[in-house]
Amino acid sequence: MMKLAVLAALAGSAAAFAPAQNGRVSTAVSETKADLEVLAKKLNPVIGFYDPLNLAEAEFWGTSNEATIGFLRHSEIKHGRIAMFAFVGYIVHANGIKFPWAMQMDGTPFPDANGNPPALWDAVSDDAKWQIFGLIGFLEFWSELSTPNHKVR
Repeated sequence: MMKLAVLAALAGSAAAFAPAQNGRVSTAVSETKADLEVLAKKLNPVIGFYDPLNLAEAEFWGTSNEATIGFLRHSEIKHGRIAMFAFVGYIVHANGIKFPWAMQMDGTPFPDANGNPPALWDAVSDDAKWQIFGLIGFLEFWSELSTPNHKVR
């Protein structure tokens, strides 16, 4: 009886590590203007679909309307993330938080602007600003090259 209980316990614990047998989850992607209108009305019935520049009807770079909508959705997500990152950076600097190590190789510390982020940006050297913009440009260029078909997905 004891051996049967041990065997049942081992079998039960082994089943916990087996992959789950559930169906594949699919996500509906709205790629046409009609799909966007239905989704907008469903998510916000008060305003509904709002596109004052008619971007949902555009066809950028000679591609289809669906590709243009995909590109705009990709851009909206990317720029939203950048805006959130910028907000966090502003709050961090406004509270006087800075890295504990030197900012430059010669030992120059991070500037202190007493919680004023615009003054802090003015205190950063031009070389450091070019380094920041160079990194941003590289990452944007790399993002565009690594996903050449992201506009048509």
